[in-house]
Amino acid sequence: MPSATTPLAPGLGRRRRGSPESEDLPVALDTEPLAEGGFVLRRLFAVAVLALVVPGAAFAATVTVRVEGKTQTIWGPTEVSVSAGNALQALEAASLAGEFYYHVTTTGFGPYVDQVARYGGAASSGWVFKVNNGSPPVGADAVVLKDGDRVLWYYADFGPNGGPPTLFVKKAARGCYAVTAFDDNGKTAATPGVALRVGSKRTVAVKGGQACPGPHPGLLVRAVAPGAVRSNALP
Repeated sequence: MPSATTPLAPGLGRRRRGSPESEDLPVALDTEPLAEGGFVLRRLFAVAVLALVVPGAAFAATVTVRVEGKTQTIWGPTEVSVSAGNALQALEAASLAGEFYYHVTTTGFGPYVDQVARYGGAASSGWVFKVNNGSPPVGADAVVLKDGDRVLWYYADFGPNGGPPTLFVKKAARGCYAVTAFDDNGKTAATPGVALRVGSKRTVAVKGGQACPGPHPGLLVRAVAPGAVRSNALP
């Protein structure tokens, strides 16, 4: 099994395959500190990630953000646009807009997010993020966003080979939808049992990376699969 953590350089965490990064957090400037969720573990050891308040709307980009919890979407199933300069600011913008809770605690490795909404990290589980379907090799505060980027924060259970695949759905021709699963590195991943959920009751099997659910006025569709992070939702 690969090592779960690597030594930290000042202000920068690096990760090996199968584990998310962790970082130190400078002192917050105002009231509540911002935080990146992150964690990883060696046995019962949960090390998480950092947060950094970066002032400067001048550096903000227009991006979309979604927050997927352990059992359901916490905020932005359709990927809502926010203004943010980095992935950490995108989480803060979502928290403000959605009025959901997250908690920062402090350890010998520095402050980290140990909970978002209902669930906290434990052992090999915790909060991580992706930008444009891939996990950056740096902390959320160090990811410089550009207009059009897609930020996903999600609760993940990690194993020896990394975290769960994340699903992404987009419209295809003739009323169909294309579904892709991505691994931690943003590469496509074979994921069995993928289906397209129409509303809350009907599912359509995804075959060859596509599904055609037929007319579904007023209902959103999204991709789901056992052990995978649910996708964005589309009309």
